[in-house]
Amino acid sequence: MGSKWRRVKLSLGLNLCAYLPRTTDGDDDGDYHPLPSSERLSDAALLPPSNWENMVRCRTTTPLPSSHCLRLPKSLSKSSSKSSKQTCSICLMKMKQGDGHAIFTAECSHSFHFHCVASHDNQVCPVCRSKWKEIPIRSPGLDPGGWSRNDALMDVAHRLPVPQRNLNQWHIRGPEPGVFNDDESLDHLPVVAESNNTLDNTSDTTIKIETYPEVSTAPRSHSYDDFTILVHLKAAVMAAIRNPSLSGGQVNLLQSRSPRAPVDLVTVLDISGSMSGTKLALLKRAMGFLIQNLGCNDRLSVIAFSSNARRLFPLRRMSDIGQQQALRAVNSVIANGGTNIAEGLRKGAKVMEDRTEKNPVSSIILLSDGQDTVNGVRPNSSYPNYGSLVPISIRSGDNREFQIPVHTFGFGTDHDASLMHSISEISGGTFSFIETETMIQDALAQCIGGLLSVVVQELQVCVECMNPNLCLSSLKAGSYRSYVSADGKTGLIDVGDLYADEERDFLVSVKVPAESSQCETSLLKVKCVYSDPLTKEMTSTESGVVRIQRPKIAGQEEVSIEVDRQRNRFRAADAMVEARTAAEQGDLAGAVSILENCQRVLSETVSAKSRDRLWVALDAELKEMEERMVSRHVYEVSGRAYILSGLSSHSWQRATTRGDSTDGSSLVQAYQTPSMVEMLTQSQAFLLSSPSTQGLLQSLWSQPKPR
Repeated sequence: MGSKWRRVKLSLGLNLCAYLPRTTDGDDDGDYHPLPSSERLSDAALLPPSNWENMVRCRTTTPLPSSHCLRLPKSLSKSSSKSSKQTCSICLMKMKQGDGHAIFTAECSHSFHFHCVASHDNQVCPVCRSKWKEIPIRSPGLDPGGWSRNDALMDVAHRLPVPQRNLNQWHIRGPEPGVFNDDESLDHLPVVAESNNTLDNTSDTTIKIETYPEVSTAPRSHSYDDFTILVHLKAAVMAAIRNPSLSGGQVNLLQSRSPRAPVDLVTVLDISGSMSGTKLALLKRAMGFLIQNLGCNDRLSVIAFSSNARRLFPLRRMSDIGQQQALRAVNSVIANGGTNIAEGLRKGAKVMEDRTEKNPVSSIILLSDGQDTVNGVRPNSSYPNYGSLVPISIRSGDNREFQIPVHTFGFGTDHDASLMHSISEISGGTFSFIETETMIQDALAQCIGGLLSVVVQELQVCVECMNPNLCLSSLKAGSYRSYVSADGKTGLIDVGDLYADEERDFLVSVKVPAESSQCETSLLKVKCVYSDPLTKEMTSTESGVVRIQRPKIAGQEEVSIEVDRQRNRFRAADAMVEARTAAEQGDLAGAVSILENCQRVLSETVSAKSRDRLWVALDAELKEMEERMVSRHVYEVSGRAYILSGLSSHSWQRATTRGDSTDGSSLVQAYQTPSMVEMLTQSQAFLLSSPSTQGLLQSLWSQPKPR
C-alpha cells in the first residue's frame, strides 16, 4: 500500500516531505519561478537538537542520518502567523526593533532590515516583485549580507578589520580587467620534504593494486573468448590526527595530511531572477561554508552570472583577509536577469587560463537552477549542441597540460539536467542533482571534501598480457578513456586524480586459449604510473602476475563475488543508459521495462544470492528510477536529473548528490571517501549551530500548507 501511495504522489509531482504553495509569478528571464514563500523543505539538519524528537524518517539527499522530514514543532506552529512578518526576506533573520537593527517598510508593505535593503541594490521587492520608487542609500560600511553578528558564518568576516577601500573592491559592478592574470602569488606555500620515490620504485604504497580472476581454476581443454579479471585500485588513506577542538577527540581527516595539495577553485554561481529570496540565501550560506573550509594556501575565485557574467572576486588565497573579502563579495550579490550558463563557464575557464601561477589541484564548480536562456540551446532536444557551451581549454582530451574538471550542480525542478551532465562529462567532472534547495550546502561539502584530499594525479593503469597466446578483448572503464593496442597485448586506462582512500574498479576481458600440457596459465600484470600532487615526481606500482590453474579435469567453480559485483555495476549502468534513451524518445513504459529486466538479471547473480551490499544498493536505485518514470511530468521534473546524476557517479566511480536518495542502503554511500563524510558531518554541525538558518526554517514553515 505504501509503495502504491508513493507512486500516486510522484505521479502528481509531489515531494514526500513538507510542501509549501507555489505561485505563478515569473520574472524577466521568461521562466516560471517560485517565490521565496513557495520553497519546499525536507531538511532536519536546520533544527536545533532540542527539536530532534519531532523528526519523521524520510529519504535523504545525503546518507547522513541527520537529514529527515519534519513535523512542525508546536512552538513553531503557534507562532506561524507572526513569523512571516517578523522575518526579513533578504537575510532570513528575525526582525526586531532595537538592538541596533532598524526596520524598513517598503511601499508594498513588506518589511526588511534597513541594512539588508541598503545592500540589496535592486528596486524590486524580493517577496512580491513590485517595483519600489525609493530604497535606502547604500553605506559602504554596512555588512552586505545582512547576516547576524552572532552567526558562525560571519565570525570570519568580522574577525579582522578590513580597510574601507577594500570592502567593495571586487563588487559585481566594479571594473573587470580584460586579462585575469591578477591571481595572488603562491610564494608562501610550505616546503615539502623530498621524496625518494623514482619511476621504478615498486615499494610505494600510495596506490594498492588487487586483481581477481573470475575463476581460479579452469580445465585445460576449455578456451574463453571473454575471460574477466577485476583490477581493483585503492589510494592511500590520509593519516588521521586527533583534533582537540572536536568532541571526544574525534578524528578530523581533513586536517590530517600536512601539507596536503592546495587547490585553485573557481565557483560559477547562478544569480538569475529565479534565484531571488530563499534560494540565493541558501546559496550564500553554502558558499560561506565552502570559504571557511578552504586553507590559507587554497585559492578561490567567484564568477556570478545572470544574463551576463562577471568576475566578483579574483583568484586569491583564503587567508583570514581573503576569506573576509570573499564572503563580502558573495553576500553582496542580488538576483535578477536571465540565465547565461555558457558565459559564466567561459569566465570561469578564463580565470584558470590567465592565472600566472597554479596550485597542484584545479577545479571549477558550477551551480544553476535554470536553463540557458541566452545561447539558443534547446533543452532536452534530440540533438542539443551542448558541446559548444564548453570552452575548448577545459575539455577532457589529449591536452594534459590543461584539464580542469567542472563539477556541476543542478538544483530544483527547472534546471537543464542534460546540459549540466554534458558539461561535467566533457570536462571530466561530476553532475549532482539537488532536488531540495536546502541541501545545497551538503552537496558542496561532499564535493570539496574530495577536492581537498587529492593524493594521486595523472594516474594511468597499464595492463600487459603475460602469455604470448593471450590477447585483450576489452577494457570496461566507464567514462575513463581506455585504449587497447592493435596487437591486443597491452591496454591503458587514463584515470587522472584520486582522492585519499578512493577506489577504482575496472574489468579486463582476455581471450584465453586451451592448454595442451601446462598446469597453469599466466594471464596479465597491472602497473600504475602516477605523480605526487606536491612533488610532481612520477612513481610506479606493479601487481603480481595473475594466474589460473589448468588441471585436466575441474569441477564447476563459482564466479568470484568480487568480479560478479562489478559486472552487476556495469550491467546496471548500461541499463540506465538504455532506459534514459527510451525515456527521451517518449517510451516511458519501455524505459521501465529495461530497468525491470535488469533487476531480474541481477537477482539471479552470485551477489544477489549472498545479499551483497552493492547488489542491494543497485536494486534500490533501479527501483527509484522506475518510480521517477511513472509519468512524463515526473520524469521531466526529477527522473532525468536523477538518472543522469546516478550515471555520472557510476561512470566516474565518484560520489554525487542524487535527488532525495533512496534509503540507508543507497549507492550514494558507495563512492564516498572518509574526507567527504567528514566534511558532510561538519556541514551538518554548522547548520545546527547557526541561528540564522533556524530562522530560515521558521520562515519557510510559517506559510500555510496546502489542504
